[in-house]
Amino acid sequence: MAEAADYQGTSASPARRWLRRTAALLAGAPLLAGLLQLPAAHPAQAASSDAVSVALDSLTPSAPTDGDTLTVSGTVTNHGKQTVTGAHVGLRVGPLLNTRSAIDAISRHSADASAAGTGSEVDAKYTEKFSQLVPGVAEHFSISVPVDKLDLGEDGVYEFGVSLSGQTRAQPWDQVLGIQRTFLPWQPSDADTKTRTTYLWPLISTAHMTARTGAGELQTPVFVNDELAKEIGPGGRLAQMLELGKDLDVTWVIDPDLLASVDAMAGGYRLPADNGTTTPGTHQAVAKQWLAELQKAVVGKEVVALPYADPDLASLAHHGTSVTGSLSHLKDATDVAAITVKTVLHVTPNTDFAWPAEGAVDPSIMKVATSAGADRVIARSDSLQETSGLSYTPSAARPVGGGTTAVVADARLSTAFEGDLAKADAATLAVQEFLAQSLEVNAQTDQQRSVVVAPQRMPSAGQAQAMATALRTLQDGTWSQAQSLTAAAKAKPDPNATTRIPSTSAYPPSLRRQELPRAAFEQIAGTQDKLDNFKVVLTDQSRVVTPFGRAINRETSTSWRGRATQGDSFRDDVKSWLDDLADQVKLIDKSETKLSGRSATIPVTVQNNLVQPVSHLVLRLTSTMPTRLKIGGKAYDEQPVDVSGGHSQSVKFTTSANANGRVTVFAQLYTEDGQEYGGPVSFDVKVTEVTPTVMLVIGGGVLLLVLAGFRMYTQRKRAAARRGEDGTDSTEGGTDTPEDGPGDEPGNPGTGGDRLPDESGASSEAEDPEQPSDPAPDTAPESTDPSGTGERVDR
Repeated sequence: MAEAADYQGTSASPARRWLRRTAALLAGAPLLAGLLQLPAAHPAQAASSDAVSVALDSLTPSAPTDGDTLTVSGTVTNHGKQTVTGAHVGLRVGPLLNTRSAIDAISRHSADASAAGTGSEVDAKYTEKFSQLVPGVAEHFSISVPVDKLDLGEDGVYEFGVSLSGQTRAQPWDQVLGIQRTFLPWQPSDADTKTRTTYLWPLISTAHMTARTGAGELQTPVFVNDELAKEIGPGGRLAQMLELGKDLDVTWVIDPDLLASVDAMAGGYRLPADNGTTTPGTHQAVAKQWLAELQKAVVGKEVVALPYADPDLASLAHHGTSVTGSLSHLKDATDVAAITVKTVLHVTPNTDFAWPAEGAVDPSIMKVATSAGADRVIARSDSLQETSGLSYTPSAARPVGGGTTAVVADARLSTAFEGDLAKADAATLAVQEFLAQSLEVNAQTDQQRSVVVAPQRMPSAGQAQAMATALRTLQDGTWSQAQSLTAAAKAKPDPNATTRIPSTSAYPPSLRRQELPRAAFEQIAGTQDKLDNFKVVLTDQSRVVTPFGRAINRETSTSWRGRATQGDSFRDDVKSWLDDLADQVKLIDKSETKLSGRSATIPVTVQNNLVQPVSHLVLRLTSTMPTRLKIGGKAYDEQPVDVSGGHSQSVKFTTSANANGRVTVFAQLYTEDGQEYGGPVSFDVKVTEVTPTVMLVIGGGVLLLVLAGFRMYTQRKRAAARRGEDGTDSTEGGTDTPEDGPGDEPGNPGTGGDRLPDESGASSEAEDPEQPSDPAPDTAPESTDPSGTGERVDR
């Protein structure tokens, strides 16, 4: 929500204020008298804020009530060059803070010992003394004090400090050498009106799965690395988010890609190896356990599903909408989100919410955010700021027109746990400031309001622990009650709250610099076009469309902000792998082909190294000189192609030559809708109408005819000579034989003796020479045996 203006809450009675001021003056009189006796060279002021540091490691309970004992522990460290003597750690209670801006001011100077004081020390018996503090040595302290000794008055937020006082050789008087200020929320009984607080608990990670999958029916996924196993494993960030969140009244906000990745890991996964291959992953059991625990944790809780892979809505709005097809990816990511969550967690999620990066919005972002069906946009109050001068923080829901509701998260509360909270002192301060802001919001007015807290998307383990500590205090506290995000969005909006979406020029430059550039969306569009062209030839499209479709969703993820190099590498890998798969269906290169005669067939081989068959392909063979060489009687011819997985197929084209010479021929695969598939293959066809081989065959045939005629002539001459010598015609057995019997007809050699001698002197039958026909093309035969798959599969 927008930052509320300062609002003076209910103050102490005039009599009580007079008593407090009088007591403070009386308590300070002896100290003032002593300071007046000091030399002018040593004014009554605190030493440099870095002389001694005070680290506040724990403050329990974070929001004490009547009868509690407050325990404060931490360390003090002397950063100076001189030993501090007569040192003691004391507790200080400051004034009641009545505005959120007052809390901000103290937080900005929380360790400045020279800043305006934090009231007076609590009773001296509740201190811890040190005879000396040696430079560079940290000393631990722990102080417990009954809450009734803190003299807390009316309900509200008090400034609270832990100070280290002592003296040095250069300044031998008692003085504050170091301090740590924080806040003490004081609401011992239930508030008349409680704030309804919605806290988003995000389960979001970076992209872990690639587009690559293994061979076989299971299509084992290949992960970028094993970082996800660390996140969900014992002590990991996501393991802590789950363990802490299951006992909190929160709204789970989940990226379905995270669920799909852990689910895939549970079923078996592979990791890249140094030699370009992959090795099996080993954390399936961890993945199964994390999913099982999450399934139990979300039972009965609200689950909001972001679009798949948490797309960067601002990048899409500012750079992607001008690239064709970009918005369709957002629609696809939204459609698959609910299915993924329901399949993995067995709950039906809410998909009505869009969440731009850091809740920053402008008109173009709102338009894109709602284009895929979401009608509620999670914004933040430092983007959609109040302009009407409200003295309080309004409720989160804001109708912004067109049936869209902006759910405006409070910026102070949402950013309370950013930064490095791995150390206990930083986490303690964050918890106390969050609780102070929450209580101050509740004290602003007696009207009940709905407040939404949208923290950073991927809290660290330390941040998650601090968030959980604060939320447990709220749940057990007296001024707040939990509420779901849907309920907050449906709450009655404040009529005085702003509904004006900031202009595009108001979008923070720091966030704009982190956006995906237009070139990224153009590359994504190119990958999608290649996928669309590739999938039409596959008999089982899901094996390719699903893994690549989800990978394309990951390419627009919000998680690439601040990680531009990794994002470029991921997109390049997706494109490279798709190119590699598509190239497994290709034409085999051909060398020069010799064509003898006027007609012949030319084979062109298509190879499929995928494990699934391909179809819906057309092979076109084109002659560059159809006047010399025609394909199928025209300039080009086409034939459908179907190739089994791991096999090659030769497609034969009939050609006819009209003249001798060399002709370049192009072979190109097309999809059935006319899109080119892969690159062309060109080769030369050398047309020779009459070749030496043909001449040899013709010459051999002529020679056989000459020999046959000579033999017939000699046989007839001998027969005539015998008849002349005998004077009569006679046959064996007295049978008459015609002079020219059937066996002696010219051109029809008889079976009795019409044989040509062979080289051994024996005779053989003389056969009719065949009529010459067009010989086969003078090319090496293409192998039609199945080609090795090489384990290349359509992942």
